[in-house]
Amino acid sequence: MNHPTMATNEILPENAATGVAGLDDVLHGGLPRGRTYLIKGNPGVGKTTLALKFLLEGATAGEVGLYITLSETRDELRAVAQSHGWSLDSLHLFELKGLDTAQSDSHYTMYHPSEIELQEAMSSLLAEVDRVRPTRVVFDSLSEIRLLSQEPLRYRRQILALKRYFVGKNCTVILLDDHSAEVDNHLESLAHGVISLERHVPLYGGARRRLEVVKLRGVKFRDGFHDYTIERGGLHVYPRLIAAEHKPTFDRTRLASGVTELDALLGGGLDRGTGTLVVGPAGSGKSALSTHYALAAANAGETAAIFTFDETLGTFFARAESMGLDVRSASDSGRLRVIQIDPAEMSPGQFAHEVRMSVARDGARVVVIDSLTGYLNSMPEEHFLLNQLHELLTFLAQQGVVTILVATQHGLIGTSMATPVDASYLADGVILLRFFEAAGFVRTAISVVKKRSGPHEKTLRELKLGKGGVQIGDPLQGFNGVLTGTPTYGGADRLVGDGRGQSA
Repeated sequence: MNHPTMATNEILPENAATGVAGLDDVLHGGLPRGRTYLIKGNPGVGKTTLALKFLLEGATAGEVGLYITLSETRDELRAVAQSHGWSLDSLHLFELKGLDTAQSDSHYTMYHPSEIELQEAMSSLLAEVDRVRPTRVVFDSLSEIRLLSQEPLRYRRQILALKRYFVGKNCTVILLDDHSAEVDNHLESLAHGVISLERHVPLYGGARRRLEVVKLRGVKFRDGFHDYTIERGGLHVYPRLIAAEHKPTFDRTRLASGVTELDALLGGGLDRGTGTLVVGPAGSGKSALSTHYALAAANAGETAAIFTFDETLGTFFARAESMGLDVRSASDSGRLRVIQIDPAEMSPGQFAHEVRMSVARDGARVVVIDSLTGYLNSMPEEHFLLNQLHELLTFLAQQGVVTILVATQHGLIGTSMATPVDASYLADGVILLRFFEAAGFVRTAISVVKKRSGPHEKTLRELKLGKGGVQIGDPLQGFNGVLTGTPTYGGADRLVGDGRGQSA
């Protein structure tokens, strides 16, 4: 095999990139060179995958990488690499064999067999390091060294000696270790940095994985937990969203719907950099109204993104087209992106990352989350979802994005109607939809009950959805009790059409 050789006088970047873009973002560029790092976690969290990617990233830049395996064979490592579409031909693989503490004690007279084997193992692997002269080294894993050391003091001294050996060699070292109750905390104190990987299986759905940078001496990093997934190609890390890290933009323009009466109801339209909550019972037209705004932005040459939890893409397009909304043309042109979310397979951190990328990468100026109810109910074991949602809305507001949240109330009519989660305090505006009965037909009333960013109408208007799209009637002055869900109609108001063609 042809392995890269690094010139001794070549100047390397200050940080060693890990090859995982999200992790490098968390680390603000990568791992400082010439130090020893500990990556810990239970089996199945992706320690080996991350370590291999770290070495391959170095090999791409012409650096020499050495993988020392104490617990896996070369074939097992190559199988892991093959599952991700990688080739390990650019790396040095050293398989340390002969670590068998079950050998007969008769071979040794003054020392315990494990002590002799530990010395032989360390001498063998350090000799390989001297031969290869690598820039990046991975030890997989420390569990074998711990078993051979037998005593915590001997184990600590061995790791300390290993760390001192690499001082001055301009070599970045990663130690892999299982995260179990047997792991001594003093190992973390010896490492320059510690990254912890975790895996959790909820009561329903796929496994959730997250990582935490426990420490990184002398370097600022993004702390807290960060969700990640393991897919073909390695780890995909979704850094925790911190709105304060992003520079705010100031755009005071409004997004008009194109429906004069609706824009009048909202005081001219939806203001940029605000979040609007559309709330009402099932079938009242919440999704249709939010889709109309997204399509209005797309038709104006902007990019809009709709994240749907509650319906399939086929249902979405069929519903929109039944109202005369040409969403397919906007979707085909890339101005309207409709993303179906499967919350059983997607963590909150990954979802927030997808929304962030729709703005940062795709330039979305309108974001619709349909629905907030589905988002919260589908992840019942996830804690602090409202805090994450608050951070997400703050980020979108700073980027001047018009955000529309759809929330479904429990019940259809009457005073028993309730919203499953109170997110109204997070929104800058609230649009309320209600059913009412008139002339033998079920109709829908629309009103704006909150708008922080400016004045709005205090009236109730009728909302009708059909082949003509969204239609808004005149203010309803002949009604009482519409907001309570049990309105009474005086019969003096002019209604929109005859009530037929109402669509959700």
